[in-house]
Amino acid sequence: MIKAILDPQFQPMAKVVAEFKANVAKVGGVPLTIAVERNKGYISTYSLDIYADGTGKDEENYGIVERIVKTLLWLHGGYKVTVAGSKYIYDNLSAAYKKGGAREFDADFMARVYEKPFEVLYVENAADAPKAFQAADSIGRHLDGCRIGFDAGGSDRKVSAVIDGETVYSEEVVWFPKLQTNPEYHYQGILEAMKTAASKMPRVDAIGVSSAGVYIDNKIMVASLFIKVPDDEFEKKVKTMYIDVAKEIGDVPIEVANDGDVTALAGAMDLNDTNVLGVAMGTSEAAGYVDGDGNITGWLNELAFVPVDFCKDAMVDEWSGDYGCGVKYFSQDSVIKLAPAAGIELDESLSPAEKLKVVQNLMAEGDERAAKIYDTIGVYFGNAIAYYAMFYDIKHVIIMGRVTSGEGGTIVLARANEVLEKEYPELAKKISLHIPDEKSRRVGQSVAAASLPAIK
Repeated sequence: MIKAILDPQFQPMAKVVAEFKANVAKVGGVPLTIAVERNKGYISTYSLDIYADGTGKDEENYGIVERIVKTLLWLHGGYKVTVAGSKYIYDNLSAAYKKGGAREFDADFMARVYEKPFEVLYVENAADAPKAFQAADSIGRHLDGCRIGFDAGGSDRKVSAVIDGETVYSEEVVWFPKLQTNPEYHYQGILEAMKTAASKMPRVDAIGVSSAGVYIDNKIMVASLFIKVPDDEFEKKVKTMYIDVAKEIGDVPIEVANDGDVTALAGAMDLNDTNVLGVAMGTSEAAGYVDGDGNITGWLNELAFVPVDFCKDAMVDEWSGDYGCGVKYFSQDSVIKLAPAAGIELDESLSPAEKLKVVQNLMAEGDERAAKIYDTIGVYFGNAIAYYAMFYDIKHVIIMGRVTSGEGGTIVLARANEVLEKEYPELAKKISLHIPDEKSRRVGQSVAAASLPAIK
């Protein structure tokens, strides 16, 4: 196996799950199905054979299934987990997702997103588990008419006026939404951007919004842009903010989507293909997915919280309190985490972005220590793609974000490709990895955002 040179304890989820399945097959297992329900009654399922309860392998079963449940929740989203086929796994999962349990953060987050209490249910037989029921939103790729594309970032906001697929005006304005407690700041900033774009066109037919966070029916459920806004103000003034701003522009359709999904859509439009997973490695790990029909799925795609390392001694994410999750492997945190192992001392007074810059500068100078950091991230990523492919049908992976800029990104991509070719040859035949150039990414994002709504 290709080793993560600076992280010898790394245990790729894809390898661990494959080994578990092979060992169960040798002795003959019993079927287990996990079903996760989210909004509109959509249900995601995952089935595998496990050791029968009470045969001395209960903890081993739970160790694997608990990670898969976590993956399903953060990848697809959901507020109701049904365990069909193992009472032991149900009992332990139920305890983990209760108040005071190890996964209380996850349960609270999902309850907030879906506005329903989080619950874990038990069904005795796997055959009686709820059946999968999925639907994707046929949004995007609409280029007709006069459209506004708005992209809400944490440090700048971008808006474009797009007529029949051509950007006729575009601007970036610096703003500080994460520091503001008064949502009026956000409202006026978004409104000003949209009015500016509207003034550059004869009319406005539709508005598309790309923004970090979780959106359901165009409502803002969770978004870091409003992190300082008190909860009561969030409920009253933030949740429907994009809908409210659109009404001031006119009675036109609006579509709001997670920026990761819009990035994947932009990539799919650029490649003129489907089954695209987009992963941005920046402050955190952001992701989006376009399915085989070219549609955005409505899944959470919060890969920052999806486990990629099975090692229980792996670094813990401060926010969720969990170990081995993507944020510590595919963001600036990963570069900072690996620097000491590479022999690079970073000044603790520097911000995370400044620490990343130090390593990038060393990389630009050809420093071998910096190269080892990106090599390790490439090994992480090749293995993570194999794990993600257990849940997504992938033809293309697009990587971007400031961690991948410069020579470091080239090393990450090359190493990830090598891991796929040597460790997962069947996947390597099917999946292509890409880094888009900066210009096509910036222009593509605004056009993709503008293309989200269909004109009535």
